[in-house]
Amino acid sequence: MDPPNQKPLEIHLVTTTDSPEFTHLTRSLTQTSLVGLDAEWKPVRTHQTSFPTVSLLQIACQLGDDSVVFLLDLLSLPLSSLWESLKEMLVSPDILKLGFRFKQDLVYLSSTFCSQGCNPGFDKVEPYLDITSVYNHMQYKKNGRNVSKQNKSLSTICGEMLGISLSKELQCSDWSQRPLTEEQITYAAMDAHCLLGIFKVFQAKVAKEGELVLKTNELSIPSANLGLKELFRKHDMNDKVLSTQFCEALAIVQATTCSDVVQVIPSAGGVIKKSSCSVSNPMDAFLLKIVKKHGDRILLKESDREPKTSKKKRKKQLPINGIPREKNLENFDEWQGTAPWDPLVGGDGYPKFLCDVMVEGLAKHLRCVGIDAAVPNSKKPEPRELITQAQKEKRVLLTRDAKLLRHDYQIYKVKSLLKNEQLLEIIETFQLNISEDQLMSRCTKCNGRFIQKPLSTEEAIEAAKGFQKIPNCLFNKNLEFWQCMDCHQLYWEGTQYHNAVQKFVDICKLSD
Repeated sequence: MDPPNQKPLEIHLVTTTDSPEFTHLTRSLTQTSLVGLDAEWKPVRTHQTSFPTVSLLQIACQLGDDSVVFLLDLLSLPLSSLWESLKEMLVSPDILKLGFRFKQDLVYLSSTFCSQGCNPGFDKVEPYLDITSVYNHMQYKKNGRNVSKQNKSLSTICGEMLGISLSKELQCSDWSQRPLTEEQITYAAMDAHCLLGIFKVFQAKVAKEGELVLKTNELSIPSANLGLKELFRKHDMNDKVLSTQFCEALAIVQATTCSDVVQVIPSAGGVIKKSSCSVSNPMDAFLLKIVKKHGDRILLKESDREPKTSKKKRKKQLPINGIPREKNLENFDEWQGTAPWDPLVGGDGYPKFLCDVMVEGLAKHLRCVGIDAAVPNSKKPEPRELITQAQKEKRVLLTRDAKLLRHDYQIYKVKSLLKNEQLLEIIETFQLNISEDQLMSRCTKCNGRFIQKPLSTEEAIEAAKGFQKIPNCLFNKNLEFWQCMDCHQLYWEGTQYHNAVQKFVDICKLSD
């Protein structure tokens, strides 16, 4: 069950300095002691002579029992109006900054502000705590022995510590395009907000194990009701259930949060006692102790401010599909060459694709419209394995990894990020003919074809024995059943089937 006081996460897109969102941001930065930071920019090719321009800066603020995420549109806001307040926040001793390998973000952020005349940009973040360090520390405590430092992705850390599947599908989207989509806004907010959630698990763990001994009147930990569950439920993410660790952490933090905390504030005349329940400046005693023991900082050197260019000698490279490699890489968004299924090169005329792990969702969509779309034979294939499989099965390899284009084979880099748009992109690029008769004609599970005639209910029951359970409610509906010839999965024309057919009729505009 959800906590009774669970609140949805506040997300504010800040585009102008005279907006209520900007006022809320400036006020929040004076009231918080904990922020999560992240930045987004348009993906660029390697070995550029300048740093990419940061398009969006995300600041997640912990405000007492609540949290709020501000998305600063750096393409709309005058950077001079932000420079001083951001610089002050980044070095404020009263605010702990959380990030995930934030040094690169800081380099790009500093370059972006410098390009707009805000010199000398940013060169320091202090106090700072990297989520990777938090994760490695908790792994050490969990295993009770020294463990090698692990470079886990933020998505992996989120999954292990919060039990939440953090989708990275939009990481490489074009963040310079405006307006931002709802999916981009949600993705950006979650990337910053999850940092607060991970830190709260860490904070609660520290409190539970007594790693930092505090007096009763020093303990003040804000609630961990960060609204993560509500955010993921609202936007229909894959894994909507928080892990046991996070639930335990929530209970610990709530149990240790007193209703009337006595905060000790030194003054010239002695000590002033202030009764408060919320976080205030300066940091509470517990947070200060965490900063003292685990805090770090980011310092940029002059060498960090210059883009690193490759000095390696370039090897002579073979052409791709008969096209010089340099020209091919310049036009990697366009399909060039002859597809292996083309009758002119000995193919059978039936389109066939191999979708790597970055576009596995596209494979299922292609199957739904009757197109032969395979996935890699192994879970973590090497590039050569992918190409060997594609060559053997006479398929075009679909990917979003530009590095694969360096290999000499028919490879197409998918531009779109969302599966529906990817499907339309492939249909248009390869001029595929899709008809309503083709819809749902392939097994979405394994890509196999269905048997030529439908099964009766009795035949389906026999075929399902020891393999698949058929709901009892289907027995009296006189339905037709279909079975995959490869994996033997059973399908029937129920509500889900008809909804899927209508979905792809609409996507492919087959009713026009």
